[in-house]
Amino acid sequence: MSRHTINFTLNGRPVTADVGTHQNLTEVLQESFGLFGARESCGQGLCGCCTVLIDGAAVTSCLALAAFADGSDVQTVEGLADGEELSPEQEAFIEIGAFQCGYCTPGFVLMTRQLLDENPDPDDDEIKHYLSGNLCRCGAYPEIVQAVRLAGEKRRAR
Repeated sequence: MSRHTINFTLNGRPVTADVGTHQNLTEVLQESFGLFGARESCGQGLCGCCTVLIDGAAVTSCLALAAFADGSDVQTVEGLADGEELSPEQEAFIEIGAFQCGYCTPGFVLMTRQLLDENPDPDDDEIKHYLSGNLCRCGAYPEIVQAVRLAGEKRRAR
């Protein structure tokens, strides 16, 4: 089995990882860096639980071979906070209670980050459409939409 050394920025810090050619990014984030926010659920890129941002774009890390992260900027939900200060997206999801079991929440938070970067004030239909690739098996969708709106308000107020 062939292995490669990759270098990339992870949550703002340069890192190096020794990866197998078959390893996906979710595995490397968990096994090499102890980051479990990106969670493999469906293993087919259909649920959004493993979402990370690569160079600012949302990616299903269960389908992304880790070797392709070489030279990239990777951000996980763990990297959104600034020290002890949570990001507006994280704060909003907590304040609204936009989760039940929380398994899907990191993916929704990162998709919210990308959405608000592209559209700082989306309406409910735009939010629902944008987040349609993420699944919440608990059915917290109304609260998730509220949290996205609140996150947008928080970002605009900063």
